[in-house]
Amino acid sequence: MIEEEIEVDVDIKTRADKFHKFIRRSQHVPKATHYIKGCDLLEGEWGKVGSILLWKLVFDGEPRVSKDMIEVIDEEKNVIQLRVLEGPLKKEYKSFLKTMKVMSPKHGGPGSVVKWNMKYERIDQNVDHPNRLLQFFVEVSKEIDQYLLSKD
Repeated sequence: MIEEEIEVDVDIKTRADKFHKFIRRSQHVPKATHYIKGCDLLEGEWGKVGSILLWKLVFDGEPRVSKDMIEVIDEEKNVIQLRVLEGPLKKEYKSFLKTMKVMSPKHGGPGSVVKWNMKYERIDQNVDHPNRLLQFFVEVSKEIDQYLLSKD
């Protein structure tokens, strides 16, 4: 199989730097969305490249976990990239890389745009593309945006 890619843009009202900084502090994400129930640091330091996180989440109404390694954090470009090491996704995908980039809107308006990108290699053709997971991240982004707006 070959590596494939899907992505989605989510319009939010929060400033790009504020949204990125909050996501980077992964331990705080569960208080902003009902989809994420917890995030534990297994190795390394919070918000540092090479650190390993265990996410506890609810996906399609079912509890799940995902063990991810932080591969990239770029504070200037507001980018975070996580590689899935263990969890249900590894049963269907040989590799799975999640990237979140938060940008200012193209037309200089208020708010920001969160771009979620998924690069993956399916185990075989019978495995669906992760469109439901992409939608999951859309919903998570919207809830975090609402949470951050309520804190202003």
